[in-house]
Amino acid sequence: MSQRHSDVLIIGGGPAGYLAAERAAQGGLTVTLFEKRAMGGVCLNEGCIPTKTLLHSAKIYETALKGGAYGVTADNVRLDHNAVVTRKDKVVKMLVSGVEGKMKAGKISVIKSTAVINEKNGAHFIVEGAGEKYSGRYILLAAGSEPMIPPIPGLKEGLEKGFAVTSREILELREIPEKLTVIGAGVVGLEMAAYFATAGSKVSVIEMTEKIAGYTDAEIASILLKDMQHRGIDFKLGCQVTGLSPGSVTYEKNGKAEKLSTDCVLIAIGRRPTIQNLGFEKLNIHTERGAIPTDNQLRTNVSGVYAIGDINGKSMLAHTAYREAEVAVNHILGKKDTMRYDAIPAVIYTAPEVAGVGETEESAREKGLAFSVKKLSTRYSGRFVAENDKADGLCKLLIENGTERLIGAHLIGPYASEMIYGASMMIESRWPVGDLKELVFPHPTVSEIIRETFFN
Repeated sequence: MSQRHSDVLIIGGGPAGYLAAERAAQGGLTVTLFEKRAMGGVCLNEGCIPTKTLLHSAKIYETALKGGAYGVTADNVRLDHNAVVTRKDKVVKMLVSGVEGKMKAGKISVIKSTAVINEKNGAHFIVEGAGEKYSGRYILLAAGSEPMIPPIPGLKEGLEKGFAVTSREILELREIPEKLTVIGAGVVGLEMAAYFATAGSKVSVIEMTEKIAGYTDAEIASILLKDMQHRGIDFKLGCQVTGLSPGSVTYEKNGKAEKLSTDCVLIAIGRRPTIQNLGFEKLNIHTERGAIPTDNQLRTNVSGVYAIGDINGKSMLAHTAYREAEVAVNHILGKKDTMRYDAIPAVIYTAPEVAGVGETEESAREKGLAFSVKKLSTRYSGRFVAENDKADGLCKLLIENGTERLIGAHLIGPYASEMIYGASMMIESRWPVGDLKELVFPHPTVSEIIRETFFN
């Protein structure tokens, strides 16, 4: 078996892996990257990008249906799901080609194969892939994550027959199921519920807890819940799924068994780091609760081995992965850099959009922080009123007492995904609210609601 050498070996071609490869090459390092499926990983092929493509089509469709309120009417408006999926595939193909082009331009060796750590030989690590051995001074583990598959009776058979699907397969459906049941009310579950409800499915969402949207601020999550219920989505909260059979899902609520008829079931209870079959035991790489612990430079317990992106389980978001990749590569290059997780924004791309960053009321109380809350309806934004008929939203800011610093910001409404980075910068900068009030926002914009809320 032949052997090739690079400075850096990267396992995984998702956001963490491909950006790390790009930054390392820019820093003068030679790089070999292993990707077993398609460049771009889950985010580009079956996550962030394809789901947003579907949701944008749904948004255009809903806007057309409501056009009469704005003096614009159209006949026979319909959503062609098959055409939407075709466009989604085109968008994904174009962006994957873009990532591949960057790898080629950076003279990065891409091996389309699984990769397994073999050993450490002196100062070099040995990784096997595509029938060859590759050596490198550093390893960046960026293998990503995979859907969690709970031990529900009948689920395995359902997945085999296509009655049950994960976030990967649902994006390939060419026909809209008449009845769709979503198990899990996290980001993936809510976004897919929103799209398929708009596309014509009768959607039910079963969630184990009494709250939707995971760690999202509870008040914001409650507003989103009511909006989605108003759109016809049925939520069954505090329920435990107990079994799947062709055409139905059984669940329990307060010990009482219920059955729900359905044509398709989406399993969306979350994701877990991909750490199996990578050869970690060869180097004694430490794992904890199914993830790889890292420090603030993304180093593992093994010198020269870094874990970036979903695989370390810290913040399973593509934009977190990008920043982790930069910090890890900077450390390899001898540049001072530190990963911080206090001001990482999160978004749910439903309609209305939800975005948040920093502490929620719940997390701040758990930490014993003293804080005040300022809230304001987005109807105080002139642009929002001009562009939205019979709609509302909310801006919610958490300010720490004493320091008078912004420690949390939460939004529900249009453009929330585009506005939240500003709040993230405010938290990261650690400026007191008095200074933040002096910032000038463009008018008229929905983003002005952040400034108005400071003064409320």
